[in-house]
Amino acid sequence: MATDILVPTLGESVSEATIGRWFKKPGDSVAADEPLVELETDKVTLEVNAPAAGELGEILVKDGETVEPGAVLGSIVDATAGAKKPEPKAAAKEAPKQTAETKAESRSESPKPAEAKAPEGGAGYGNHSEAAPAQQRPVGDNGPAVAKLARESGVDPSGVNGSGKDGRVTKGDMLGAIAKGPAAAPAKEARPSLPRAPSAPDDASREERVRMTKLRQTIARRLKDAQDTAAMLTTFNDVDMSAVMAMRSQYKDIFEKKHGTKLGFMGFFTKAVIGALKDVPAVNAEIDGQDLVYKNYYHIGIAVGTDKGLVVPVVRDADDLSIAGIEKKIAGFGKKAREGKLSIEDMQGGTFTITNGGIYGSLMSTPILNAPQSGILGMHRIEERPVVRNGKIEARPMMYLALSYDHRIVDGKEAVTFLVRVKEALEDPARLVLDL
Repeated sequence: MATDILVPTLGESVSEATIGRWFKKPGDSVAADEPLVELETDKVTLEVNAPAAGELGEILVKDGETVEPGAVLGSIVDATAGAKKPEPKAAAKEAPKQTAETKAESRSESPKPAEAKAPEGGAGYGNHSEAAPAQQRPVGDNGPAVAKLARESGVDPSGVNGSGKDGRVTKGDMLGAIAKGPAAAPAKEARPSLPRAPSAPDDASREERVRMTKLRQTIARRLKDAQDTAAMLTTFNDVDMSAVMAMRSQYKDIFEKKHGTKLGFMGFFTKAVIGALKDVPAVNAEIDGQDLVYKNYYHIGIAVGTDKGLVVPVVRDADDLSIAGIEKKIAGFGKKAREGKLSIEDMQGGTFTITNGGIYGSLMSTPILNAPQSGILGMHRIEERPVVRNGKIEARPMMYLALSYDHRIVDGKEAVTFLVRVKEALEDPARLVLDL
């Protein structure tokens, strides 16, 4: 008896994953709940565990192929049954080689009514049959999330250049098209990617070509989409970190002893940002079609660098947490990021993002928006610089702050006011305790 290995539910707004690598080969012994295969989504990397003990049977989906939730990856066979491992289905073997045209043609020729008339956007979802990986959706069958957005917004998916497998339009593609407005939706097609010029023979022999991971591809696409969609602008200020550094130096040992976590700067910055967001709510808003959505909650994304790329776990309802609570959350995210254990739920729902290039030595930068958010604060390294205080030149530990924002939502006055509020809170951290 065989047990199917299925792609799990990937989370909100995640409609597909790429096979990273299989940890086992057909015929290998497998224990229940043992990791079998690594999946890469546009947010995180996750492992699929064995649903039962036995031997790994056929592998239906190879490394690098794209799958959807509910698709069958392979099977576990009962090792005691002595049954011969089944040969891979012909359709499953040939599925990756099919083009969109041949898949559409084969569907139209199918004698089974259920296959010829799949529910709108539903093909491949929840289908646990062995042939599920072979029944990839043709171009234009873009999934229920896309269909729902099309109905609500009036934007025709056929006019949107899809970034999904076989040209399928993803939810992110639709949101970007909606934000641009109906007239701008087809504009993506006007800018094809230019082919890379060939290298000289002597140079080509010294080059190494490595396929981008799913995460890196998504980071690249999302950052470029943010630039293309938002009217992005950056404004700067600097902050004297003397008071925060003095407070941290005075209390860091007591803080760590009591709370079991180190006192860093991110807790102060998160609290300062929340106060500024409350004063300037446009920075915590986003565009939804023709509407502005003002969010009266504060889910703060904290950018974390990993070996595979930048990820942004979210401290939810950060306004309800103390500085100690925020520091604990961030420390926990950092540990999970290093171990590759961040979940999809950890990354969802952010309303504003903080990124700290200072830990790498950055003096100044213009961070790119984490769409669909309207603002992102860039922290930088602390550097002693001469400043004038009470008519005297003094050396003070200064940090440049950069706020990148969507000028469609946030006016220049609001952006400057936001940064001034952050600066005031950090230069007088008693404000953070007194909620001023």
